[in-house]
Amino acid sequence: MRGYEVGKRNVCIAKIHGRYKGLDDWCNHAGCLLSGGRIEDNMVVCPCHEVGFDMDTGRNATSPGVCDDQPTVQVAVEDGALVIDWPDAP
Repeated sequence: MRGYEVGKRNVCIAKIHGRYKGLDDWCNHAGCLLSGGRIEDNMVVCPCHEVGFDMDTGRNATSPGVCDDQPTVQVAVEDGALVIDWPDAP
């Protein structure tokens, strides 16, 4: 798992079961970088407050009352390079 800058935004990218997946890297609750957390199954777990976000949907899968879902980004590999599709990134 790794964080990248896309325009003026940060994205957390992880390869899970052979597929690249992405979320907004800034946790919407604690403001921590999710890329500093860990992967459990198909979730990234925030290093600050242990909430797990589903990497496919962005859904807060462990503590729905604590914070909102995370925005997702589309990730593909083209000619050996990661291509991140985040239409609203500045």
